[in-house]
Amino acid sequence: MFQVWVGPAQKLEGMYVTAETGPVQDAPEEERDDGLPGAGRAQGALAEVVGRVRAAQALLDRPLTSYYLIAGITTLLLCLGLVMVLSTSSVVDLANGVSPYRDFMVQLIGIVVGIPVLLIASRSQPRLFRAAAYPLLAVSIIGLCLVLIPGVGQQANGATRWINLGGPLHFQPSELAKLALAVWGADLLARKEKLGMLTDWRHMLVPLLPGTGILALLVMGGNDLGTTSILLIIFLALLWIAGTPGRVFATLLILMGLVLVLLMVAEQYRSQRLLMFLSNSPANSNPLGQNMQAIQGKYALGSGGIFGVGLGASREKWGWLPESTSDFIFAVIGEELGLVGTLCVTALYGGLAFAGLRVARRVPDTFSKLLTAAITIWIVGQAVVNIGAVIGVFPITGVPLPLVSQGLSSVLVTMLGLGMLMSFARREPGASQALAARGAFPWGRPLSWLSRGSRHRG
Repeated sequence: MFQVWVGPAQKLEGMYVTAETGPVQDAPEEERDDGLPGAGRAQGALAEVVGRVRAAQALLDRPLTSYYLIAGITTLLLCLGLVMVLSTSSVVDLANGVSPYRDFMVQLIGIVVGIPVLLIASRSQPRLFRAAAYPLLAVSIIGLCLVLIPGVGQQANGATRWINLGGPLHFQPSELAKLALAVWGADLLARKEKLGMLTDWRHMLVPLLPGTGILALLVMGGNDLGTTSILLIIFLALLWIAGTPGRVFATLLILMGLVLVLLMVAEQYRSQRLLMFLSNSPANSNPLGQNMQAIQGKYALGSGGIFGVGLGASREKWGWLPESTSDFIFAVIGEELGLVGTLCVTALYGGLAFAGLRVARRVPDTFSKLLTAAITIWIVGQAVVNIGAVIGVFPITGVPLPLVSQGLSSVLVTMLGLGMLMSFARREPGASQALAARGAFPWGRPLSWLSRGSRHRG
């Protein structure tokens, strides 16, 4: 008999060898890999997954993660916006008897001008933003007053929002008012926090509440309820980050909701929109009736399927979907790029929310924290309102999709706000050292003078 001392049982070259019987059979399938049972291999796979998750967390914890996320998401949304504006506006331009590239060229000009603005803002210091708080607020108020002067303000779709700069170029002061409120409110609350005045909720509201009210009244003077709602979102974001007591915040939220409802029912066309949103009456299901925009937007999303009908192949943009280049461009994205495209766009705004709030949590000073959170909530909140109106979750309010919808003022102001976010992201703990170790990009060297002061102080 074959005798060998190997213990009670030992695997040898795929065979089991025992002291009593020698080689008897092949190893069972579930015990072949290194002698580990199935449960052991499952634990090994789980450990590998946990290791990869920890590696991803370590990657997200790097100092420049927020900076690169904001820069990358901004680039992707701008490119998507250019493509979709070209796809949708060419049809409208042809119908109006002008060049099919007119609106696309205006959008391209806005982005070309906005890129150096974004880069300069990203290399600027917070004290420059604080110094610009009151000038931005003053320019916004003056612009909103000019819009209300007959012959100066340009009206479209029942709203007076624009000042004609000549040709196809228009400036919308209400877009600048969003950024002005965020910067001014953050500077105001930061000063009061330094003086220890934010322990009293009344100091939180005065003069922030009256200032917001003035901007909102001027915007509503032009029948722009959508921008008014975004201003109120920015105001609430500032108060929330500043630590307003829950009872005060809830009271303000209820009061502002009631004010928005009253503003909706004050105008006939807005009250009709609200009733059509709340009602399931068959009269509201006519795709060519008063509810045409909402219905055709859902048709566009539904006809896109999983992967869409193809870039440029939308049928709804051929006169069926009003405001396809601005308020309802997300519906055309769903038709041409399908569910996959809409999920990618939604994920980009989700990534922007993650990066912006991460910066707000990590920056050291109160002003940076307040302004970062306000800008992030403004841009992402506006995207939520726009997408929600297209899919039927919210009433139609007429706000553009940030960086994607057509609009010169919108894209310029949004890029300036994102440049401020990138500036704060550069001031996260360890970010300046990581940037110094990486070295300046060629396009960043001419702008390096803007941040020399902070480097010397560090």
